[in-house]
Amino acid sequence: MAHALLGPSSAARWIACPPSVRLCEQFEDVESEYAKEGSLAHEIAELKVRKLIDPGLTSRKFTAAMKKLKDKELYQEEMQGYTDEYVEFIQEQMYSYETTPHISVEQKVDFSQYVPGGFGTADCILISQNVLHVIDFKYGKGVPVSAEHNPQLMLYALGAYDAYSCLYSIDTVRISIVQPRLQADGDMWETSIRELLEFGEKVRVQADLAISREGRFNPGESQCRFCRAKTQCRARAEKNVQLAFFTEKKPPLIRLEEVGAFLKKGTDVAKWLKDLQDYALAECLAGKQVPGWKAVEGRGSRDWTDQEAAFQTLESAGTPKAMLYETLPLSLAKIEKLVGKKAFEKEVGSYVKKNPGKPTLVPESDKRQAITNVVSAKEAFKG
Repeated sequence: MAHALLGPSSAARWIACPPSVRLCEQFEDVESEYAKEGSLAHEIAELKVRKLIDPGLTSRKFTAAMKKLKDKELYQEEMQGYTDEYVEFIQEQMYSYETTPHISVEQKVDFSQYVPGGFGTADCILISQNVLHVIDFKYGKGVPVSAEHNPQLMLYALGAYDAYSCLYSIDTVRISIVQPRLQADGDMWETSIRELLEFGEKVRVQADLAISREGRFNPGESQCRFCRAKTQCRARAEKNVQLAFFTEKKPPLIRLEEVGAFLKKGTDVAKWLKDLQDYALAECLAGKQVPGWKAVEGRGSRDWTDQEAAFQTLESAGTPKAMLYETLPLSLAKIEKLVGKKAFEKEVGSYVKKNPGKPTLVPESDKRQAITNVVSAKEAFKG
């Protein structure tokens, strides 16, 4: 029960907001199509890493196992390229050590001394000399996941340290996240065993609060993102109403410092309103009354009942066939998905250019390089 409540994948939520654990019990945990797709990509990645390290996995066995995975409903050819990037990252790390590291794949780790009943499965663990390296593969493309102080992987590291500290003199912990659909290189963070164990003690306290139904609600952007109770959580609602409508007499023009603060505070307000709208619509469609609101049919669209017959009729009436069809090339992204990332890069990579993206406002913690429209003196006097 404790493990089901305090899973490592939701650690960012229950560490920050312990009461959310019991609150979520009344909501069904439904696995999304994205999660199922990610699970399949993980299976492919695991198979490839095992092929890398297990001499007993012959090419024949590997091919047969891969064929079974390719036959699954959610399989897409682009999974091959993305999982290759994960395997290549592991290879780079293996070769970076002076001595051949110990490597475990899909290793079950137990951190129950910090979280009652707590255990999980680490995608990959490397150990060499004094370094414990936990590597995680993320297939999602919606939200970038940072390795720095990542609670899920720090829990895995605690479990791995407990299992291997009697065999290795570990003093450094390295955590890496490979999320190839969002970033080209793996994200890596390093810490000491001392800091990791301090984290473990903090987790122990938060886990006890969560299980005993104690602690304070602490709504926030990261902990609310995947919380099953987020649409109906009173603490989140009250916090966002306060952020959205709190006013105080101040100078008529806001300063840049205030702009940054308002944007940060308003991030979850916007998400909360969207979640609230989705919830209210679902309730209205279920026949319930949301005072002041109702569900209506949006603007519809038209479609052929029999397109082939309609086109034949138009042609018979004198409309040239060439006017009824368009021949358009597939987009670069669709072609890459069709042929696979590696084949695409090998065959036509030289014909691809990278166009600059539209300027986008992001939090300062984002790892991308900041840009401006300011022309430097060197550029101004060039030529």
